[in-house]
Amino acid sequence: MPEPDSARRTSNKRGLATREAILTAAIEALATGDPAAVSANRIAKKIGLTWGTVQYQFGDADGLWAAVLHHTAERRADVFAATDTGVPLRTRVEAIVNTLYKGLDAPDSRAIENLRAALPRDPDDLDRLYPNTAAELRSWGLSWNETCQKAFADLQIDPRRIRKVALFIPGAMRGLVSEKQLGSFHDLNEARDGLASAIVAYLTAADA
Repeated sequence: MPEPDSARRTSNKRGLATREAILTAAIEALATGDPAAVSANRIAKKIGLTWGTVQYQFGDADGLWAAVLHHTAERRADVFAATDTGVPLRTRVEAIVNTLYKGLDAPDSRAIENLRAALPRDPDDLDRLYPNTAAELRSWGLSWNETCQKAFADLQIDPRRIRKVALFIPGAMRGLVSEKQLGSFHDLNEARDGLASAIVAYLTAADA
């Protein structure tokens, strides 16, 4: 006898709630920075679920980590809103620098940093062992470059220079956030101002 529509809807809602609970627990655990938190089985036990439930929802650990990455990307999708035409380049660069400075210290970002630290460093190993996670990380890079290209699209800046800025700025900002977390002896407001100045100078420099 076919399952009634109401029963299917209830089952789907329950499944979505379970999936959301697992993702929330994963991000909270990863955000602690504890390397041992990068364990799908441990995360499942934390919220009273079995490893089989995680497998049912995500397939395996690779599927879970890819879903965590996708989930956090969706939650931050509107962080960099489209920049209005007419806003000066310096203002746009400062907005990106300051947004990343604040965002990289947020729980979602700490969770991703902890996860990435536990993944294989070699791209070939990452592709072989965690293909879905690797694909999600690559999509992040593409999306970030597109975001930066759109941010300066009306300013007639060489797209190749924008791409290089998109490549180096996340690492530069992680360095400043790390300094803040460690208790830097430097003025990090001045450091951010200097980084913004350097980016503007590079984007507007005449070709050699």
